[in-house]
Amino acid sequence: MPEIWFYHLQHQPLEKALPSLLEKALAKGWRVVVQASAEERLDALDAALWTYDESSFLAHGRARDGDAEMQPIWLTTGTENPNGAALRLLVEGADMPALFASESCENYERMILLFDGSDDDQLTSARAQWKALKEQARALAYWQQGARGGWEKKA
Repeated sequence: MPEIWFYHLQHQPLEKALPSLLEKALAKGWRVVVQASAEERLDALDAALWTYDESSFLAHGRARDGDAEMQPIWLTTGTENPNGAALRLLVEGADMPALFASESCENYERMILLFDGSDDDQLTSARAQWKALKEQARALAYWQQGARGGWEKKA
């Protein structure tokens, strides 16, 4: 059973916070799937991962690129795990309980829902997902972003 963590963005947008989380996962030797709820968001994340740092980038791909098994980071709106990821990051409305219903999640070490606390829809969705997963007796952890972008475990 994967660890299930909720990350509450408060001081940085997703495009600023995501690269550091991905770098940490890759440093652990993990492959990652990033799931968004809309293709338009994947376009923005795709661009951000190539340009977030002048001296670096995060190699990644998505369905239009092919060769999923070669990609350390896979961007998708679907529930697949084509690159054998150990970590799944769900962003901007992606539904974790639906993922549990649609596929076996046993292959993941960790699943993280990142949500923007300044977006009422994302906040409401995150609360509903927390409640649904808690009712399924899943072990959950809640992390809140600090003023300098670091994370503090709150629950």
